[in-house]
Amino acid sequence: MKILIVGAGGIGGFFGAKLINAGADITFLLRDKRHQLIQAHGLTIETPKGSFTVHPKAVTAGQLEPIYDLIILAPKAFDLDESLKSLTKASTQGVLLPFLNGLSHMEALDQQFGKARVMGGVAHIAAMITDKGAVKQLTDLNMLTVGPRAPDHEALTKEFIALCKMADFDSAYSENIEQVLWDKWVFLATLAGMTTLCRGSVGEIVSTPYGKELTLAMYEECCSIAKAAGHAIGEVPRSKAIEMLTKVGSLFTASMLRDLISGQKTEHDHILGKMIIKGEKSGVRCQLLKMAYTQIAVKQMKGS
Repeated sequence: MKILIVGAGGIGGFFGAKLINAGADITFLLRDKRHQLIQAHGLTIETPKGSFTVHPKAVTAGQLEPIYDLIILAPKAFDLDESLKSLTKASTQGVLLPFLNGLSHMEALDQQFGKARVMGGVAHIAAMITDKGAVKQLTDLNMLTVGPRAPDHEALTKEFIALCKMADFDSAYSENIEQVLWDKWVFLATLAGMTTLCRGSVGEIVSTPYGKELTLAMYEECCSIAKAAGHAIGEVPRSKAIEMLTKVGSLFTASMLRDLISGQKTEHDHILGKMIIKGEKSGVRCQLLKMAYTQIAVKQMKGS
């Protein structure tokens, strides 16, 4: 299987490097500056257990050919359109496997390529690119969940998961990947909403008199939206989410908080805004979500 990974950031870089170490045939599609850096120094992955460097195959948009069986997309949601333009020469064949937050990207990809060419994927990892260009894993969490959305995907999905099982990260095959996408979206919207609204970690929030209560209320808003959309959150993912969202002493924050504080563009439209739109269509009031969205929108307008 020939795999193209668009970008070498927190998701694409981390999991791609791990797959290379497991023997997978991986090529990265990179912007010129990132391409030059990785060609010169390799791609370094820093983890809580140690660091390693790979020297991957890498191309820029002008060097692409339509030779890939699987095209992995892992940009920020607001960079999806640019990413799709960059891989035009490679996207005439092969199945796309996106690892983006929210769900609006699935609708956009289905419309452009057809559902038969778009698999479903969910990445659970906290990672960032350092000043030196390394990918730094911030916690021990590192998992990919992949599933078919059309009958023709099943064999390819299982082949990809077999590769993942050989690599040094957690992975799972899902028969209902769209539910997994909703499970993550509900969790992430709550995490991003609360940590940006309060400018603090999960542990800091729940240490206040009303932090846990407000966190649970926001999570229930999101759960109500998922249920109205026909994707009610099950007891197992609900219990895991609540445990992570209310853990005493936890340093966990959403990457959206880091982006907001550093003055970077955020995914608030895709994670919070699209959740609110779906909620309003189904009659959910979304008061806490709207408050979280609004404070980010105001700060982004000020450019600080």
